[in-house]
Amino acid sequence: MSDNKDRTVAAKSGKKEFIGIVKSDKMEKTIVVSIETLKLHPLYKKYVKRAKKVKAHDEKNEAKTGDRVRVIECRPISKEKCWKLVEVIERAR
Repeated sequence: MSDNKDRTVAAKSGKKEFIGIVKSDKMEKTIVVSIETLKLHPLYKKYVKRAKKVKAHDEKNEAKTGDRVRVIECRPISKEKCWKLVEVIERAR
């Protein structure tokens, strides 16, 4: 139920929303999320994986390393942190 609500909020506000994997949770209320995208190479017409790491705000420290999470764009919280954790989709095994 909250999944649809969060998605509609992101769609209405025009904020970017990504699903990624938590690479680090060593900081207080901050996680590092790796977001992988597939991009078509212009010449070879093959899909190439591109990855970027973003820092996201995790208010309750609920995400752990290896979890699949959804993050959404937000106002700058610190120098490098302008993403917020929406939900933990899948826990690491």
